[in-house]
Amino acid sequence: MKNLGMVINTHKSEAIEMARRLLRWCKDAGVSLLLPPHEASVLATEGISDDEWLKTVDVAIVVGGDGTFLRASRYIMKAGIPLYGINLGHLGFLASGKPEEAERDLERIVKDEYEMIERPLLYCTLFRDGSPLHKIYALNDVVLTKNAIARLLHIEVRFNKKFFGILPADGIIISSPTGSTAYALSAGGPILPPHMQSMLLVPICAHTLYSRPLLAAAEDTITLIPRGGARDITLTQDGQLAYEVLPGECIDISLSKDRTVRTISMPGRTFLDLVQEKLGWGQSIAIVDKE
Repeated sequence: MKNLGMVINTHKSEAIEMARRLLRWCKDAGVSLLLPPHEASVLATEGISDDEWLKTVDVAIVVGGDGTFLRASRYIMKAGIPLYGINLGHLGFLASGKPEEAERDLERIVKDEYEMIERPLLYCTLFRDGSPLHKIYALNDVVLTKNAIARLLHIEVRFNKKFFGILPADGIIISSPTGSTAYALSAGGPILPPHMQSMLLVPICAHTLYSRPLLAAAEDTITLIPRGGARDITLTQDGQLAYEVLPGECIDISLSKDRTVRTISMPGRTFLDLVQEKLGWGQSIAIVDKE
């Protein structure tokens, strides 16, 4: 029997109610559902320590939206626990499960009736004075950007240490395939299947006519260096954690060679199904049929 774990958005009343519902179902079904300390405290029930949870859980259920899913991915990253998300947010490309099917999905997970997606992670190193200052793993993206009142950035871009160009822009998104449906999509980038071994470079409001999104190979390293005297530069990790960047500092980004995040999908629910459902892709067919 699998040990299920649960990570929830404790700021959403709907997520708390869903968590209680799943706890009741697991108790009735004789399924072990383990809670980390924070979730246990919010739900006023018994939990276990973070270390024990990470060692014991076989599959983690994430109740919330994609933001909760990203937080959960950092929590389980070293342990390699597969994640399954029940979406209580908006788009829900990561947390793709439907609340009305939650109990049925848990039953299928317990019975091993699911598919696994291996999602590549970005590995990013920020160098200061030639030494690594921060080493970052990101499931969606890392973004180099100016703050609200900062001037236009001039960002030097290198591929595999070779100079590629200097881009005048508000910032640059380096996205994993998973992140191609997040910030990179709103900035004009393409949609990539989440298992694809590649990176995506997408400029933010570039002040050029030649700037276009670029696809990098799995073995490539992209280097970003802010040039000029601009201050108030920030590097963000999955839109949730931020790091100060000074002019002239190097940021190396590649696909991680030692870590991935595994996510669960139900049979018959493909990535293209999600694209159709969440983005309305293909709805014009219905209009043509009516005509």
